[in-house]
Amino acid sequence: MTAAPAPLKSIVIVGGGSAGWMTAAALAKAVGETCAITLIESEAIGTVGVGEATIPPIRNFNQRLGIDEATFVRETQGSFKLGIEFVDWGRLGHSYFHPFGQYGAEFDSVPFYHHWMRAHLAGEMHGPIDDFSMCWAMAKAGKFAHPSPDRRLIQSTFDYAYHFDAGLYAAFLRRYAEQRGVRRVEGKVVDVSLRGEDGFIEAVTLDDGARIAGEFFIDCSGFRGLLIEEALHAGYDNWQHWLPCDRAVAVPSERGAFTPFTRSTARVAGWQWRIPLQHRTGNGYVHCSQFVSEDEATETLLANLEGKPLADPRTLRFVTGKRRAFWQKNCVAIGLSAGFMEPLESTSLHLIQYGILRLLALLPDTAMSPLLAREYNAQTAREYELIRDFLILHYKASERDDSQLWRYCAAMPIPDSLQYKIDHFRAHGTLVAEPQELFANPSWIAVYLGQGIVPARAPALAQMRGSVPVAERLGQIRKAMDDAVAVMPSHGDFIARHCAAPPLSA
Repeated sequence: MTAAPAPLKSIVIVGGGSAGWMTAAALAKAVGETCAITLIESEAIGTVGVGEATIPPIRNFNQRLGIDEATFVRETQGSFKLGIEFVDWGRLGHSYFHPFGQYGAEFDSVPFYHHWMRAHLAGEMHGPIDDFSMCWAMAKAGKFAHPSPDRRLIQSTFDYAYHFDAGLYAAFLRRYAEQRGVRRVEGKVVDVSLRGEDGFIEAVTLDDGARIAGEFFIDCSGFRGLLIEEALHAGYDNWQHWLPCDRAVAVPSERGAFTPFTRSTARVAGWQWRIPLQHRTGNGYVHCSQFVSEDEATETLLANLEGKPLADPRTLRFVTGKRRAFWQKNCVAIGLSAGFMEPLESTSLHLIQYGILRLLALLPDTAMSPLLAREYNAQTAREYELIRDFLILHYKASERDDSQLWRYCAAMPIPDSLQYKIDHFRAHGTLVAEPQELFANPSWIAVYLGQGIVPARAPALAQMRGSVPVAERLGQIRKAMDDAVAVMPSHGDFIARHCAAPPLSA
């Protein structure tokens, strides 16, 4: 009888930052007692980290690690996020809100938004669907509180995420990981040794001559893809023809309005982010170098800050897309080494998180079954593609034609998978989605309606429910929302009471 393959005894992570230390922390929690985990990083190599905005699944990641929320927010100079306000995306002078949570409250077998859509198209309901988002009601009032666990209350209909300093988050997780046995090695990788018989990685060599061997390697080396691309030649799918922005100028500024939401403002050649933290505001201009120079982009960013800049602007260069293989031989790429989806919907840390969780679910033993890599690659590729289509929607749906970028986006062909979804919503008000989609129906509704894709008619079933007192129910929902928001603390007061960060030392 053949002996079963042995479990892994050593895992080597190349690269730190959010990707490296999130991976190290999760592995330490899951297998740290039986497997040696080594992380290699160099203080001489900077990380991409800026003020980071996230989406609600990050809460599950922290909870899985047993991290206390108040401690985490305090240690990372964090704040709370109820969604994203999109300014000037659909057209100049117009804004809408992408909330973390549902619209309204369900009062019939037909979904709320079907009833709202029928009333809106019939001229019985004026104003945007934002008016029925608990997240937006809180956000525009500058309020925050945790959702209620009582599903009967309107306060249970929203979700939330965080803004935080990505560098402080990496440092926080480093402490967590090292306390659980992860070994950090300082140094730059200068050589990758491959086994002759199968091309697997067997060791990396550092600039001081040290050789670090391992059974399994995780590439968190950033855009460079030191292991997955330079050593294993996984290949890369370039999506710039759909998502043309390829640069970002970033700069922190003095803290302005302490809003519980991220803001994305469309500019002539891209868009500007605003991320409020306790100690500063993070700002950046994501743009297409084909349509604006770096100097012009920097000037635009600096001219649109709410407060004084706290550092010199820096430019990041990227190519939107993904690896053709995320898991190649005995190496998995996580973070920027796996691919890059521009930060329009705050998916960067989510892709790291789910890359890690997927790896834990499919973690190999020393037999390194190719079936595991095949499934990992298939799931991860599909996740990237679904997020890609949602991001493309923002650019394609804009009615702007005031600059080269927006005219390019209006004319560009889009994936058939996205066009099919748009066609369904435009014709019938129906939402087409796959079960594994990250962005659920409310997210698609927000962008469709917020950027001018209005159905020709409401779904048929809603038109057949004439006996439902829709106007009365909508009025009750609006009053419940107003009453709930009125008694909530402000975002600043909530943080001051529960998770205020100490001043940063000079």
